[in-house]
Amino acid sequence: PLPECSHVANHDKGKVADSLDKASEEQEDVVGLMSQDPLRTDTEQNNSEATTDKDAFRMNQRETEAHQTRLQHLCRICGGSFKADPYKRSHPVHGPVDNVMQAVLRKKEKRATSWPELLAKVFKIDVRGDIDTIHPTNFCHNCWNFIQKKFSNVPCELYFPRKGPVEWHPHSSSCEVCGTLSRGVKRKQQALNPQVSKKLRIMARRARQIRPVRGPKQVNSKSLMKKIVNCNKIHLSTKNFAVDYPADFVKAVSCQICEHILADPVETTCKHLFCRVCILKCLKVMGSYCPSCRYPCFPTDLVSPVKSFLSILNNLLLRCPAKECDEEISLEKYCHHLSSHKDAKDKEGYVHINKGGRPRQHLLSLTRRAQKHRLRELKLQVK
Repeated sequence: PLPECSHVANHDKGKVADSLDKASEEQEDVVGLMSQDPLRTDTEQNNSEATTDKDAFRMNQRETEAHQTRLQHLCRICGGSFKADPYKRSHPVHGPVDNVMQAVLRKKEKRATSWPELLAKVFKIDVRGDIDTIHPTNFCHNCWNFIQKKFSNVPCELYFPRKGPVEWHPHSSSCEVCGTLSRGVKRKQQALNPQVSKKLRIMARRARQIRPVRGPKQVNSKSLMKKIVNCNKIHLSTKNFAVDYPADFVKAVSCQICEHILADPVETTCKHLFCRVCILKCLKVMGSYCPSCRYPCFPTDLVSPVKSFLSILNNLLLRCPAKECDEEISLEKYCHHLSSHKDAKDKEGYVHINKGGRPRQHLLSLTRRAQKHRLRELKLQVK
């Protein structure tokens, strides 16, 4: 071959050898990378999982914080939103009782220093173990008004909006609080209690109507109520008072139905006083209205008056009806005093019956006439 051609061929051989060397080096690099790749992929996967866990934790933390801020706008008891109140009034669940409520409780001779104690009495819930991330820390003014009405017995058309207090649960994916903040917590539709629904209908109807003027019909109804009650034999007349009390005071301590001295007195929501037996009979026969003012009234609304009034009533002086006794006894001890008179009379009668005869004589040992006489005496003694 020519020298030039041999030179070109050598040059090509050198290029081929260089390319083969490069290819082998690249193959070695690929093998080395393949040997190191599993460790690198594992670390990358761990890093990505750690970042996703951090992101999820941050998201959960943000959601719980948002859930907690939403809870601050809801009522602890009824679940209603504070946005419904134009004045945005709220009261702390764990705080002390305010001055207005203290005054109401003082009038009813009841005590409560903190809201948890009062809420436990009215709504039967224990808020001492509440958690801030689950339970709201305030309650609305509507529930406050409900508590005030419960202790003041003021006649007003205010009712608790649900059957019972709301049950609060931790934040979850299907959280009702986060989705229903603007309209309050959604509650299931519940059938109205027939007694409550009847009361609501009566209240609405009476609110639309004007209270009628007293006329002769009411006088007749009062005499009719006296006939229905018929308690002359079991209740004491106001004529038995030992002191000549003012007419207004006598009216205050007497039943509005039978006009006798109050026996086991009860108070309605419209602040009228009746004997328990009288008002229950009238409500059963005449309907669910107060006999004095025709305000809707139910047996469940009857409460006992305050203790100070009961102590005044029990300390009123009455004259003993026995002829030989001129004592003045308090109403509280009146029944015991009368029973002592009856016991003494029974003892005297027993001594008179057995005077001059055999006290333990058997009926069979007597003649027929004596038996009849003895039976009559025994019957009188039993009476």
